[in-house]
Amino acid sequence: MNIDKLKKNVCEANKDLVKNKLVILTWGNVSGADRENDIMIIKPSGVPYDELAPDKMVLVKISTGEVLNRNSLKPSSDTLTHLTLYKKYREIGGIVHTHSTWSTAFAQSGTKIVAAGTTHADYFNGDIFCTRKLTNKEITNDYELNTGLVIIETLMRNNIHPLDVPAILVNDHGPFTWGKNSMDAVENAVVLEQLAKMNFITSSLNSQSIQINKHLLKKHFSRKHGKNAYYGQK
Repeated sequence: MNIDKLKKNVCEANKDLVKNKLVILTWGNVSGADRENDIMIIKPSGVPYDELAPDKMVLVKISTGEVLNRNSLKPSSDTLTHLTLYKKYREIGGIVHTHSTWSTAFAQSGTKIVAAGTTHADYFNGDIFCTRKLTNKEITNDYELNTGLVIIETLMRNNIHPLDVPAILVNDHGPFTWGKNSMDAVENAVVLEQLAKMNFITSSLNSQSIQINKHLLKKHFSRKHGKNAYYGQK
């Protein structure tokens, strides 16, 4: 993709976090990847959303972490977490991190979001897991890198393909989502927040298992994803 176009897309995706009420102040960030040019574009650290513009987005080399932009702005403090995921999963083209209320509540409680119905199954092919807590050593040394590594660890331990369940909850921290591009990742973040709210309400109404029938889960996910998808217009 043209770099200028990607900068514009990533800028708009960051502003969409505010429009969808997923962030307040500067509590979040969106990035997008240009695999052909080995570049990640990400929100600058601590800059209010209403001050963002395409030329304020920060360019970072994916393979080395080198900051490439000509302006003096620093990239998001979560940059190493984004880079770690991009390096591991080439199919990911956009990443979102927020501290949205409902999703963060699940993350802070160390609780996964159970696949409880077809709304969940339309976007996520299974439960959305919460990572383990980071150790003191992992927090002290290379914190952002280790955040990315514990996400990968959790996905691998549960045998999850990243585009089958494009979200995770980082224990004590908050949600990360991803997708084929930055806009796709934002949509997944919007859905995740709604699912977290619905999950809390559902489990409050029913203290027994709220897990969706596995066949129904697969049916709804496959209607929208994969080679046999038939949802929507061609």
